[in-house]
Amino acid sequence: MLTTIEQLEEIYGKPHERSLWKEIDYLNEDYQAFVKTSPFVVFASHGPGGMDCSPKGDAPGFVKILDERTLAVPDRPGNNRIDTLRNLIADPRIALLFIVPGIGETLRVNGRAEISAEPALLEQFAVDGKLPRTVIIVKVEATYFHCSKALVRSKLWDPAGQIERSSFPSPGAMLKRLGSSSFDAEAYDRELPARVKATLY
Repeated sequence: MLTTIEQLEEIYGKPHERSLWKEIDYLNEDYQAFVKTSPFVVFASHGPGGMDCSPKGDAPGFVKILDERTLAVPDRPGNNRIDTLRNLIADPRIALLFIVPGIGETLRVNGRAEISAEPALLEQFAVDGKLPRTVIIVKVEATYFHCSKALVRSKLWDPAGQIERSSFPSPGAMLKRLGSSSFDAEAYDRELPARVKATLY
């Protein structure tokens, strides 16, 4: 097993000079384009209960750029586990990964977060008159764009690689195996599309 930085560097060598250029401590014009165009971002956080990695998605531009060092992200209704929010109360460090459909590069943003329930701020994120529960304010400390190799290798945007829903376990089936044998998986799956639509915001 590798246990030291020296062992890792012996295998991997030093980072390419260009990869060091890419990291800055604010959102420049190009990095802001990622944020404005992305409909999907993954949050990573850490707290007393361990690590958490949670997806956030909405219409492109749902993450607002307050200034070149500050982002605001609405927290829409979900399952109420609030794992990320619990972590941020204990440890404000956060990492975000922005993904743009069809684009190979991704954007990583590291920083510290605060949670706001300020009514005037919530109003800025209203959709059809419905407000988010809270807004996560991210103070940017580092930004960095990743090259496309991971998405190219995975063929993530290749339609030929998309999985047929029928060949994959349904949410209802997974819940039944995790919970009670009396759980009505078929009814859950049948009602799920309407339920999701009704509770998006």
